[in-house]
Amino acid sequence: MAFPEDVLTDEEEVVLHLRPHWKAAVAPVLILALTLTGLVLAWVKLPPTEAGRIGLLLVAAIMLYYAIRYGALPLMEWHATRYVLTSERILIQHGLLTRERRDLPLNRINDHALTQSLLDRLLGSGTLTVDSVGDQRSAVLAGIPAAQLVQSTLYELIELAPVDEPEEEEVG
Repeated sequence: MAFPEDVLTDEEEVVLHLRPHWKAAVAPVLILALTLTGLVLAWVKLPPTEAGRIGLLLVAAIMLYYAIRYGALPLMEWHATRYVLTSERILIQHGLLTRERRDLPLNRINDHALTQSLLDRLLGSGTLTVDSVGDQRSAVLAGIPAAQLVQSTLYELIELAPVDEPEEEEVG
């Protein structure tokens, strides 16, 4: 699913279009593989009797629950999350059934901080926290790939963003 171009203004250009780092998809994929393995193992090991079929159905129900809850849903959430840096703003979009999109104009950003664990540093990912003027909440871009490049690109975009001039009142 590509980011919809209709949410951009005419002069706005996409600078970076990201999704969270692939490391967020590793655990759900492993869980899907383990649940499939558990189901196959139960199918092979349980006897072909009535009790074996009931046991297989029970194992299948449990494996299906874990596959959906801890495998497929987190994988789809990872796939549906987008971070877009444009020449004018940061757009954060996530959600499967209901979509949430948050826009932060670059000229309203007053601080941004990058946090990286040891694993993040090894993989080049990190969490970028962006604070804006007048907003009590921070925007968190969790697990972004090439985190240091994204932070330096954001800094350059903020420096190039036009500053909102306060309108002067006419005395007349």
